[in-house]
Amino acid sequence: MWSPQSVHKQGNIIPDNGMATGTLSSAAYAELVELGRKLYERALVRREQEIITDPRGQPIGWLLDTRMPMLDGAIFKEVGTVLAERLRVKEIYQVTGYGFGSYALVCSVMAAPVDPPFNGGFIREQRKPHGRRRLVEGPLERNQPVVLLDDILNSGRSASTAVNLLRTDGFNVVGMMTLFNFTWSGGRTRLEADGIWVDSILDLNLRENGKQAG
Repeated sequence: MWSPQSVHKQGNIIPDNGMATGTLSSAAYAELVELGRKLYERALVRREQEIITDPRGQPIGWLLDTRMPMLDGAIFKEVGTVLAERLRVKEIYQVTGYGFGSYALVCSVMAAPVDPPFNGGFIREQRKPHGRRRLVEGPLERNQPVVLLDDILNSGRSASTAVNLLRTDGFNVVGMMTLFNFTWSGGRTRLEADGIWVDSILDLNLRENGKQAG
């Protein structure tokens, strides 16, 4: 098991291989890699900067706070445009999110200058017991494909929960888009085994002594 400290010390950033395969020009690919690096640098918080802890309250060496770049107006617009264009190529115009890390991403895609515009939604942990009693909020259509957005794909457990909630409510969820995919944690494999394609702006790939760690 890799601790956050060891990942940051030995980690290396590489672009998602799926993006480069015959879909982008060299210039566009370079811009995408630069956007990923910009997101990483803005999101990275080190223990030398401030006290940071894990969910148990124990000190950790680093974390990625994606709210920092995603609530910056210029980066918000840039990310939204990139994600929206890639979704448009797939003829998908519905996006949804599950959890706090997804809110800015969903809104950024909806604000992108594309035609037709996107519809967005948010997934509750459980159906609201009163009012309209919805599990998924927003004007999403069940007869159209929807893509899940989240800031980080790690183990894939949260994303799998979101996929199951969407399917339980009758939605056709087909894929997931994320800012960062932690390749060492198996989240992509988990989702792909469930029939969900995964696309990320940037893969964080753990390497040790110049070789990929197992």
